[in-house]
Amino acid sequence: MPSQHMDIRILSIGALAAHPLWDERHPVRTGHSTTVLIQSGDAKIIVDPGLPATVLKARLGERAGLTPDKITHVFLTSFNPECRRGIELFDKADWLIGEKERESVGVPIAQSLARLAETKELAEQSGEEFDESQLTMLEILRRDVGELSRCQPAPDSIAENVDLFPLPGFSIGLCGLLLAEPARTTLICGDAIPTVEHIEQGKVLPTCADRELAQESFKEAIEIADVIICGRDNMVINPTKRGI
Repeated sequence: MPSQHMDIRILSIGALAAHPLWDERHPVRTGHSTTVLIQSGDAKIIVDPGLPATVLKARLGERAGLTPDKITHVFLTSFNPECRRGIELFDKADWLIGEKERESVGVPIAQSLARLAETKELAEQSGEEFDESQLTMLEILRRDVGELSRCQPAPDSIAENVDLFPLPGFSIGLCGLLLAEPARTTLICGDAIPTVEHIEQGKVLPTCADRELAQESFKEAIEIADVIICGRDNMVINPTKRGI
């Protein structure tokens, strides 16, 4: 049984840029992840800081009465940009991500940065123009490499009763967090289970890296969790559970 109180609260409910189960085929809003605060013992963990830093700072104060310097850890369920838009707000915290996710995205990002930097150098040598869109992409890749370099592989247990729970499929290394409370088990799912509609219809996102693996992760999440925190929605009672 858990030995101490754990506080779990939603700082911000996320949204899909295009919700496929609402018959949206193209982006109609700015996508951002659901952001969760977990307090367990001395640990104060932000999960998926998807809002811009200024907005997230305000939400942290409104929802928990905390300032960014009080956060001890940031955990990313995946390296999706929509899950880390405000991560720089927590510059005093340890940044964590699943080891497999870190490995799977690191090489492609580094290769893309190297290729674009070489293209820029060749353009400068030949007097050709390196257009604005390429410069923007170069800056994005440099930021991505910097953020990923700072992210440490997450340990199996981040704090007491806060454990990694691999949910691969949407991305190869997506990893949720399993939170053991006295009377229930809560699972933070990230984009493995994005919304309540996905729970109700038993579906995963069509943009999964590995659809079959994503469906297996979906089933595992439904089997183990009493409460599900969706990647782009609210905290939801698992409809297959009774008596919670």
